[in-house]
Amino acid sequence: MNDQESRTAMRAGEFVAFVAALMAVNALGVDLMLPALADIGRQLAITTANHRQWIITAYMLGFGAGQLVYGPLADRFGRRPILLATLAGFVAATIFAASSQTFPALLGARLLQGLMSASTRVLAVAIVRDRYSGRQMARTLSVAQMIFFLVPIMAPSLGQVLLAFGPWRFIFYALATFAAFVLAWSSLRLRESLPVERRSPLSLASLAAAYRLTLTNRFSAGYAVAASMTFGGIIAFVSSAQQIFVDEFHAGQRFTILFAVCAFSMGCASFANSRLVERLGTRLISQSAVLALIALSLLHLAVIATGTETLITYMLFQALSMTCIGLCGSNFGAMAMEPVGHIAGTASSIQGFITSVGAVIVGSLIGQAYDGTTYPLAIGYLAIGVGVLIVVYFTEGRRLFQPHHSGATPAREEPGR
Repeated sequence: MNDQESRTAMRAGEFVAFVAALMAVNALGVDLMLPALADIGRQLAITTANHRQWIITAYMLGFGAGQLVYGPLADRFGRRPILLATLAGFVAATIFAASSQTFPALLGARLLQGLMSASTRVLAVAIVRDRYSGRQMARTLSVAQMIFFLVPIMAPSLGQVLLAFGPWRFIFYALATFAAFVLAWSSLRLRESLPVERRSPLSLASLAAAYRLTLTNRFSAGYAVAASMTFGGIIAFVSSAQQIFVDEFHAGQRFTILFAVCAFSMGCASFANSRLVERLGTRLISQSAVLALIALSLLHLAVIATGTETLITYMLFQALSMTCIGLCGSNFGAMAMEPVGHIAGTASSIQGFITSVGAVIVGSLIGQAYDGTTYPLAIGYLAIGVGVLIVVYFTEGRRLFQPHHSGATPAREEPGR
């Protein structure tokens, strides 16, 4: 019996916990250092406050770019070796970030972190897909994602605790420690889930065909673009949250709690979506959420224009806007995959790249426009809502609030669609 065969397979509970931990590596990579952005700016002489946002966006840029390659590589060489190599690379990049003495060096380390962590998104889904199918797969992912939703809620508070015991570099060392733990867990307990006979050779012709289908199908490309715009709203909020809460509203130590409330609203939206989507359908829920986002943004702009914006009004509008975005993201992703299910691995990589890189562009444009008020974020959300509505309108063949009409895609219609 060889080394791989001698490993004991994970039981269901451990497997769900492992998938959640794998997904948490990326979430911690984004949210854990939010409370430290001001300290990093002071120590690394970042004179323009908005430039601190690049600590987040550089990571997300690498995260988007990396997704292009991990799907095909994992289909060729298996899930386990790619995961082990990239987790080791993430640990090394995180230690490099902790030891960075200049802002450019830190940005380079963050870019590399994102490139390495991109594997966690692609491989988490692929490993679950290898082990389960149908309702079992959906149930496993749902439980893992519910655990995963706790991470952005808790991460800033954890970062604040780490700052109480040492400098901002402690945060990166803590992140490297967690990633090393997941690496050890993977090495000791994860069995290869893709048999050799099911692996696909790397072929330029097959990759080109998959790229062409994914990028030219109206639903695949259209909903990937729509998802990138709504995800951009999340990046804009995350990258400017510390400035808004601390610099504008002087929330101080309450920043982590206020951030958690907004993140919790997205978790509630995702939970509600999982309960409602089979009855109402992805299109009705997502399109209604887009219209609600536009209405909320217009009301928020009216409040700002009348000079009555307070921390309470901002929290209310932000939490509700994040709820709308939460109702869009997973549904857009599901609809983008509908016509390309037979090339799901490569299609997921391509759509993930479009979504992440597009979100970085959208989020950076909004975040870098921060002027000491909440106006740029509110106008940015309005632009996102209008832009998404236009994209969805043309993606759906110039119709809205209609069920999935026949002939749109080769995929068989599912109940509630």
